[in-house]
Amino acid sequence: MSLPADLHMHTPLCRHAAGEPVEYARHALSVGLTEIGFSDHSPMPRDDFDDWRMLDRQLDEYVAKVQVAQKEFPQLAIRLALEVDYLPGHEDWIRQLAQRHPWDYFIGSVHYVSDSWDIDNPAKLSEWKKRDPFEVWSAYFDRLTMAAESGLYEIIGHSDLPKKFGIRPAQDCTPLYEKFLDAAARSGCAMELNTAGLRKDCREIYPCREMVRLAFQKGVPITFGSDAHVPGEVGMNFTDAVELARSEGYTETCRFKQRQREAAWL
Repeated sequence: MSLPADLHMHTPLCRHAAGEPVEYARHALSVGLTEIGFSDHSPMPRDDFDDWRMLDRQLDEYVAKVQVAQKEFPQLAIRLALEVDYLPGHEDWIRQLAQRHPWDYFIGSVHYVSDSWDIDNPAKLSEWKKRDPFEVWSAYFDRLTMAAESGLYEIIGHSDLPKKFGIRPAQDCTPLYEKFLDAAARSGCAMELNTAGLRKDCREIYPCREMVRLAFQKGVPITFGSDAHVPGEVGMNFTDAVELARSEGYTETCRFKQRQREAAWL
């Protein structure tokens, strides 16, 4: 089985990953990948916003690190991208980031359901005990839908992230999924199948099978990402993700160059 491009991986600049881009690229070749993309956590307008992303002054350094890998491994297509948090009111900042380098794509992610609570942060796990899970999931999907509608992103990342710690609502979340996927279909952005969920408490690819099924029915394109934070995670569990996509009807994935989408057989 030929593997699709791994478009989601990080670097040490985000302060919670290890290994230089050249090491990620070397491992990608060793597992049979032909294309990868670096999409580290983008800076925020304030460097003290949180402690799990690069600082603004490090953006040029990040680009330079990826360029070193591109030069060292010309046989591997290596894309330059960012994972950019969507927070209401930050749209102008995202547009500014888009102008600073010749990016191949932006992954839009929602980690925050408020300005102070990043729901996937293990240090803030206790916050879940103070809230109704369905209210959290609803707030998350409201923002994810806004991200999809914004036109700022080529890909929406790990689109049911609230399940990370295994906390799921008793209520049916299908209406939340549908609203988000309708927005993605209208705007033309892709949904990522992210294998990092298999390494978390939820033990499930992001997103769940139901969302993949609905995405196919609505014509939402897909990409694949390992969300690698160490070189050995590049391409991890991609056969599982491909099997999931194919079992729900997908025969194509997509990739991006200079923010233009191209189809590829799956």
